[in-house]
Amino acid sequence: MSIDKNKITTQDELGEPAPMDKADERARAEMEELERQAKKDVAEGLSQTDDDKGEEDDEKPAPSMLDRRR
Repeated sequence: MSIDKNKITTQDELGEPAPMDKADERARAEMEELERQAKKDVAEGLSQTDDDKGEEDDEKPAPSMLDRRR
């Protein structure tokens, strides 16, 4: 099986960017999505903390590492 060099069409001829050229664009989009998700998770965590504050006031604080030596 041989390849006919006259029938090969390159990405440059088609005007397509190489996948490597798209990597920066894909990484930026992925980082934006991760940042958006992280902000959402933090907001949900903060709202849960605000909701739980009234209930946890009566509980003792967690012992420190120094208190655990005994």
